[in-house]
Amino acid sequence: MQKLLLIDDIENAENKTLCCVFDDKIDGIDCVTPIKAELKAKSLGEFIQITGHVSGVVNLECDLCLEKFEYKLDFNIDELYSKTSIVEDYTNSDKEFEITDGQFINDLNGEKEIDIYDLLYQSVILSFPNKKVCGINCKGKDYLTEEDTFDPRLEVFNNLQINPKK
Repeated sequence: MQKLLLIDDIENAENKTLCCVFDDKIDGIDCVTPIKAELKAKSLGEFIQITGHVSGVVNLECDLCLEKFEYKLDFNIDELYSKTSIVEDYTNSDKEFEITDGQFINDLNGEKEIDIYDLLYQSVILSFPNKKVCGINCKGKDYLTEEDTFDPRLEVFNNLQINPKK
């Protein structure tokens, strides 16, 4: 199982395309099943494009009830890496450069390899939903009592009277 892709291996591969398979658990992620990824790395001159599909099952914690639940991963990866430093190209130029949707590029800064393990870790984390909820009917738990929710600083509003304008 490959965790590093060497740039030279991609450049020397047939059609400058290299395929790799990842099938392992990722540290820092509560994996129920191994994360499976079928990736294709292709050299595009000054860039390397990595595309593929990721699947697996992880445990997440529900934001409402705080119970663990299984979340199925099923997404595609499409990442672009620059072999040369693109930051220097634009910081030494008078031109303005705006990154639009689909133009985010990872700068390898002269590195000779791409860390697939790190790419998959970041991609899996970013694929999690913003609000992790175990189910559509989850109403959460009543952890707080009325005493827990009382804030003595708000006591001053108990005697507040509002007179409507006439």
